[in-house]
Amino acid sequence: MDDKKAKGDQGVPNPCVQMDRPDTCPTMESMLPKAVKRRVHALKRLQVQYANIEAQFYEEVHELERKYAALYQPLFDQRQEIVAGTVEPTDEECEWNSDREEEDELAEEIKEKAAIEDVKKEEAVPMEEPKGIPEFWLTIFKRVDMLSDLLQEHDEPILKHLKDIQVKFSEPGQPMSFTLEFHFEPNGYFNNAILTKVYKMKSEPDASEPFSFEGPEIIDCEGCKIDWHKGKDVTVKTIKKKQKHKGRGTVRTVTKQVPNDSFFNFFSPVKVLPDAEMDEDSEYTIATDFEIGHFFRERIIPRAVLYFTGEALEDDESFDDDDLEEEDEEELDEDSEDNDDEGDSHPKKQEIQPAECKQQ
Repeated sequence: MDDKKAKGDQGVPNPCVQMDRPDTCPTMESMLPKAVKRRVHALKRLQVQYANIEAQFYEEVHELERKYAALYQPLFDQRQEIVAGTVEPTDEECEWNSDREEEDELAEEIKEKAAIEDVKKEEAVPMEEPKGIPEFWLTIFKRVDMLSDLLQEHDEPILKHLKDIQVKFSEPGQPMSFTLEFHFEPNGYFNNAILTKVYKMKSEPDASEPFSFEGPEIIDCEGCKIDWHKGKDVTVKTIKKKQKHKGRGTVRTVTKQVPNDSFFNFFSPVKVLPDAEMDEDSEYTIATDFEIGHFFRERIIPRAVLYFTGEALEDDESFDDDDLEEEDEEELDEDSEDNDDEGDSHPKKQEIQPAECKQQ
């Protein structure tokens, strides 16, 4: 075997090549000369220091998020007023470029026809104008796959009363967290004006695995108790079961409540227990919950109108398609390289692609 291939490009022994069973090969570090291993340990200490500084960086990013959240809030308040219909925007505030473009594209004949139709409508029996933007948030829930998967038919009448969703960040000096607030108008389902979900975060390297640190992560979440009106709790359903007495043989009907699928189970999350083993279903449920919380905070709340119109969904789909195309191209490249290797005693060195940036 070629010495360079056995040692690798760096001139460092490749432990997997030198072993008869590569699947059981030792780590590269264990094969290094003592003096080199000693220097690698020094680099690892530097890496831990880097992770600690990086954690401070994300702490400051969180402070910036808090600062800009206060600047965004007046815009979100105006959005809520327009959606609820408590404020009617002015003509100037309603101007949008696409409106003028569409008007320019219309032929004069079509414009005249539209004007005639408008006159006819005005002369007809006037219809009551809808208030605000009806079912704004419910429409978003239906459009976004991640949320529609949680949505049940019996949830929809309740979510028609959802006025706003806001995110609040933890106060300075408090542990890092963010809270999702779901604001409801008075309704016949529960007494709460606001339902909350707190996501607790950590932005520090794990002492046992410092090199796994990649920025802030959600470590736990906490819901709230919903004060349901009697008989309106959609998170449970009532079933009847017949029971036969073993001795007398008589039959009786027992009524009991069992859990029911509902979006509102979102406010009763699975608890993360420290140092406790969890089954795969619980781990998946928690991971999905964290993902949904992050999606509300990063995408849904800041860009709500674009999810309502569907424009944000088109952007997301385009992004996903690009990813799939890149993955397909990479697979084709790998197949091509494998074929080249079979017929070439001097294979080309594989080009290293830049790592994809991780979105925080």
